[in-house]
Amino acid sequence: MTIRLALPVCLALAAPAQAFDMDAMTPEERAAFQAEVRTYLLENPEVIRDAIGVLQLRERQAEILRDQQLARANADALFNDAHSFVGGNPDGDITIVEFMDYRCGYCKRAFPEVEALLGEDTNIRFVVKELPILGEPSLLASRYAVATKIVAGDAAYKDIHDTLMEFDGEITPAALTRLSEAFVLDHAAITAAMDSDEVTDVLVQNRALADQLQITGTPAFVVGDQMVRGFIPADQMLLIVADLRGQSE
Repeated sequence: MTIRLALPVCLALAAPAQAFDMDAMTPEERAAFQAEVRTYLLENPEVIRDAIGVLQLRERQAEILRDQQLARANADALFNDAHSFVGGNPDGDITIVEFMDYRCGYCKRAFPEVEALLGEDTNIRFVVKELPILGEPSLLASRYAVATKIVAGDAAYKDIHDTLMEFDGEITPAALTRLSEAFVLDHAAITAAMDSDEVTDVLVQNRALADQLQITGTPAFVVGDQMVRGFIPADQMLLIVADLRGQSE
């Protein structure tokens, strides 16, 4: 393409929208201009790639801003509710919230990463939000875990949570009975609590919060005012934590 042809195209592409009016062109001028644009793009296809890259970057920046606004608007429900299990360092300077499902493969993959993270950084507060979205066995497991917390306390919940996260069998009432026996828990009391309004309210509130945050899958993490939708290894989570700490200095 000659410089004579490329120059009008470049000027037109660079000009403000109001300075360039296609409607003011004659049909012949419009056809010639469109032909030059087509030729320019065919000879310089990297322009399309660059434009797509800019668009994707803008979309990602908009998503990050939206997630930050959602996290800030729902901060109290995320970090300070009265029903969620709090692990790690309860007085930590950074809080990580995880929405999880016991039958979610990526949640199971994330579990050792989260444990490694909490072991490496002892100043992280970790909040668990039960979000059973993968069918009745998921709901059964979450009801059992939440009921265990209510009946037997946080330490028992932690044992049950960890075991269910590593469990690769079918979650059934019989399996949960064996789990209670293994940890010497009052299974009758836990079973009675599973269908209580208190347990239902916990799960309903968690689901409503997930909807507010536009969370549609598990795992999903909220780290400060940042959201991570999906699995993330411990080293990447540590980078996010370090960045948040740096912003607060």
